[in-house]
Amino acid sequence: MSKSAPLITPVLIAGCIIMLFSFAIRASFGVFQIPIADEFGWARAEFSMAIAIQNLAWGIGQPIFGAIAERVTDRKAIILGAIIYAIGLVLSAGATTPGAMQAYNILIGFGIAGTGFGVILAVVGRASSDENRSMSLAIATAAGSAGQVVGAPLAEYLMTMMTWQMVFVVFAGIVLATLMCLPMMRAPEVSKVELERSIGEVVKRAFRDPSYTMIFLGFFSCGYQLAFVTAHFPAFVTELCGPIAPGGMLYGLGITSTSALGAVAISLIGLANIAGTIAAGWAGKRYSKKYLLAGIYTGRTIIAALFIMFPITPMSVLLFSFGMGALWLATVPLTSGLVAHIYGLRYMGTLYGIVFFSHQLGSFLGVWLGGKMYDIYGDYTAVWWVGVAVGAFSALIHLPIKERALPAAA
Repeated sequence: MSKSAPLITPVLIAGCIIMLFSFAIRASFGVFQIPIADEFGWARAEFSMAIAIQNLAWGIGQPIFGAIAERVTDRKAIILGAIIYAIGLVLSAGATTPGAMQAYNILIGFGIAGTGFGVILAVVGRASSDENRSMSLAIATAAGSAGQVVGAPLAEYLMTMMTWQMVFVVFAGIVLATLMCLPMMRAPEVSKVELERSIGEVVKRAFRDPSYTMIFLGFFSCGYQLAFVTAHFPAFVTELCGPIAPGGMLYGLGITSTSALGAVAISLIGLANIAGTIAAGWAGKRYSKKYLLAGIYTGRTIIAALFIMFPITPMSVLLFSFGMGALWLATVPLTSGLVAHIYGLRYMGTLYGIVFFSHQLGSFLGVWLGGKMYDIYGDYTAVWWVGVAVGAFSALIHLPIKERALPAAA
């Protein structure tokens, strides 16, 4: 009897570590929203635009880094991404104008692309056996959620001891430190024979398949919802949530202000998503990925609608964080697994990177609209309801997808 391949491998461990710290830093940017605006007197839309540009650059950079990894090697792509990430953070620490902050966040976005989903999941996917691939992708994605658990509170804590500028410099050092994991990233490389077909030909072939277009469009709302909440939820909770009662459970845990609750809410979302993403990986191995995705987007839509329809209280913030968190990144292993299943592994980095660009277009719109509509209307209600609508759209558009491997990719 042949021994089954192990689930936990050095490649998976290294990928998880890089994803954890890369996403811990990017998930913390919402915490800097109010301190930076207060220091320079910027409108809410200015720093929101910087985060929006960061997300758009991440989306543009994702297929580029996927192609670099397939052509040059994964490890060189990750090194390049980490260096660009660190440079962007250091330069952002010295920014004093909205234009400079927005320009430097282009570098941060490209850095996240080189150390995030597209490259890491492609490496993990190739290094995993067929039976373990769905769960391996889920574990690597969950590592990003673990980063979200620690990112926002770490930034909040560091700002009690140093300026936000120094926090950015510390984060740059952390990004570079993750490169020590690279010796463990030894996955089967794509052979030159497999790369004989041009990437352009592969992309055209994918877009001729209506299922790929539907996956592309469906991932848009995921980016919109996640980026809007990550960037604006701490400020949303700080300003709109009812007071935290002295002597209550939260007060006893040291959460004495709505500002602290906003940072903790981002962590709770990440914490709940660790379990949710692992569950999605388990389910993706056994059930139809497209129906699981439709169910996740339906759940998100219902949770977001109920949250905004009722008064915002500390308890409703906690319930929303756990509910939305359970569905937060659960879409990632299912979407990447769906791309790998239909179109094969050889160009997974590039094809998933292009799908992820749709995700980041949604991210750009969610973050930018959040800041713009806040400055116009003084609250986030309108942009929140747009998120509910696009979530319902994604739930529906996944249903017609033909979930079968294409002959040439099988």
